[in-house]
Amino acid sequence: MLLSRKFVSEYVDLPEDLSIKQIADDMTSVGNEYDSAQKLINCTNLTVGEVIECEMHPDSDHLHCCKVNVGDEILDIVCGAPNVRKGLKVIVALDGAKLPGGEIKKGMIRGQVSNGMLCSKAELGIDNKFLEAKDKEGIHELPSDAIVGSDPIKLLGLDDEVIDFELTSNRGDLLSILGMAYELGAIYRKNVKDMDLSYVENNEDINNEFKIDIQTEDCTLFLAKKVKNITIKESPDFIKSRLIASGIRPINNVVDISNYVMLETGQPLHFYDSLSLGNTLIVRNANEGETLTTLDGILRTLNIEDIVISNERESVGLAGVMGGLSTEVEDNTKEIIIESAIFNSIKIRKTSKKILRSEASNRFEKGLDPKRTYMAIDRCCNLLEKYADATIVGGMVIYDNEKKEDKSIDIKVEKINKVLGVNVTKEETIEIFEALGFKVFDNNDYLTVVVPSRRLDIKITEDLIEEVGRIYGMDKIEGKLPVFESKLTKNNNIKRVIRNWLVDKGLNETLSYSLIPIEDVHKYTLDEFESISLADPMSEDRNTLRYSLLSSLKQIYDYNNARNNSDISIFEIGKSFYKENGEYKESNHLAILMSGDYYLDIKNTSVDFYVIKGIVEELLDYLGYTGRYSFDANSLLPNEFHPGQSANIIVQGEKLGIIGKLHPNVSKKDIFVFEINLDKLLNLYPTKMTYKDIPKYPSIVKDVAFIIDKDITNEEIVKVIKKNGGKLLVDVLVFDIYTGDKIDKNKKSLAYNLTFRDNNKTLTEDEVMVIFNNIIRGVENKFNAVLRDK
Repeated sequence: MLLSRKFVSEYVDLPEDLSIKQIADDMTSVGNEYDSAQKLINCTNLTVGEVIECEMHPDSDHLHCCKVNVGDEILDIVCGAPNVRKGLKVIVALDGAKLPGGEIKKGMIRGQVSNGMLCSKAELGIDNKFLEAKDKEGIHELPSDAIVGSDPIKLLGLDDEVIDFELTSNRGDLLSILGMAYELGAIYRKNVKDMDLSYVENNEDINNEFKIDIQTEDCTLFLAKKVKNITIKESPDFIKSRLIASGIRPINNVVDISNYVMLETGQPLHFYDSLSLGNTLIVRNANEGETLTTLDGILRTLNIEDIVISNERESVGLAGVMGGLSTEVEDNTKEIIIESAIFNSIKIRKTSKKILRSEASNRFEKGLDPKRTYMAIDRCCNLLEKYADATIVGGMVIYDNEKKEDKSIDIKVEKINKVLGVNVTKEETIEIFEALGFKVFDNNDYLTVVVPSRRLDIKITEDLIEEVGRIYGMDKIEGKLPVFESKLTKNNNIKRVIRNWLVDKGLNETLSYSLIPIEDVHKYTLDEFESISLADPMSEDRNTLRYSLLSSLKQIYDYNNARNNSDISIFEIGKSFYKENGEYKESNHLAILMSGDYYLDIKNTSVDFYVIKGIVEELLDYLGYTGRYSFDANSLLPNEFHPGQSANIIVQGEKLGIIGKLHPNVSKKDIFVFEINLDKLLNLYPTKMTYKDIPKYPSIVKDVAFIIDKDITNEEIVKVIKKNGGKLLVDVLVFDIYTGDKIDKNKKSLAYNLTFRDNNKTLTEDEVMVIFNNIIRGVENKFNAVLRDK
């Protein structure tokens, strides 16, 4: 939003001693950031001059030697503009003048003295879009009554200052001069002046000859006025200069007035050539595939999401975005229909994104004040009567389904002070609200604040508290640490425990994007769910909320691997998002990705399935799930996992996660991953932890290795070992797997470390050997295993 100081000063008296930079800083202090604050024309040492002599340069076929009267002296100036001539009033850049293109200095041009430069508007730094063809081809011609020696910038009405604001999306009211006036009025405690809405109507009634037909719920307010006998001509200088300062190109008085009123009130308007439009205006949703040629001459194909304005023959405009070419106001137009309306902001947003983002659509998207809709059409009639010689037809065609009541919110001063941490008195609070243009009723124990309809962003008590904080001054609020009781929930506490434990194990925590490409959302899982995609994604690679965290971790791995960092050990505790039975849901997941070398303390080892499995087992044991989980390698796995080195994780009979190596089709690198539904895991968390004393009696450890068929799993072997080992077998650990040349290629060797202990006495070797031999026989009989002796 570009704010013209001269424009806004028509409605609020700003202190004259304030610089534009100070005004911008004061606006920032109440939450309105800006990008720049500067003069509209940033030039120095310019004056109005009159060319009193103009001769061709003796050594050039296009340069002219001019004598220019600048008031206190006659200057020799060489000029190459084709339109320079005797008697012309011109803009003169004197010696030492600073222009956007550089500094002007005295010098010699092909042997002739030149004491300055005659300027075009372009050389003053005015953007090309504001220039007429004659300004691009030669120097600017000032009016014949321009006073020699005066300020040409002031003469042109361009002696303005402009602030370029970067407004928040909820402050649509600030997309108008009136909205800015109320904001500045609150800061400097100045009243906002009334707008001139007066005009004279003739004795006709538009309702007798024109009607509107609203056929869609996407239009809640539509007003139409008719004006006749308009004269299309150049706009007054003040309108043109205000538009230029606001970044809008002047065209003619009628078009400029519609833009001028939009800037003043924030309400976009549209003008139709009355004779081309006809006597009926229809507002409806477009038909699928319907076409419309817009004002820019482009044939647009529409769909049912678009809102169109049509007559009884054809569509004539795209509501809130752009008018149609068939009813364009042209130089010979004499009668116009003025539209002032409110349309569905979401539909306008979608259409404008597809067709064109404009000043008008930007305001429709953020919401409009229905009272300003009436104000804008009256202001438009006022200006057309003054500057287009218009006759205003009596009456107004009205369709109004809008709520225009101001909002009443009750609030206590004590709550304001408690939330802000300040001590604002009731009197100060009332003064702030009134400075904002709100009505306040003092009910002793509380205040009733009546918020005008222009402030669409204020809905609840907390919004009013924010207003007090803004205007009171955030810099006056003393910084304090909040004092309140806080307690981690059980689940949050366990998450912290998990996080610290994994960091201690040498893994690095990541915080990755929750948005991934839609083609990745069903990877790394067999769960059935409906994905959640964004309606308006910023990019195609971030358009859908993730379900599996592994998609995000794989992206992190790819980023690092592309930069020659292949030693990755990372984890993340994050959200999984999905839709189930029409409901949006989310759950917490824990995921780990490891590849390359794994570093712990001063040791490092190459990551394989057993490394990540060991970390997962230690973590589950640490959390108290010992003996309550298992790994099922025989169940169905997602396509992204290596079938020979992956397994589902079963906790208390429920499948909660997956562990394993990524399939070579996913990555040629050895990448090992783990993911578990943390919410489901923690729901199975033991309510009571039991502890055992450190054993008083020594353990006896035996090693044994079996040669078995390759398709027999470790889990099957361990079950038989534990069954035959009884209570005295306290631990079983597989420590080696061998598939080398010393055994059959269809066999493998698994070696186990068995720990025996009796908590009531010291075991003897003979007692242990009885159990040990029983284990061996059990495995041999069950799996046709052979005891490996070396």
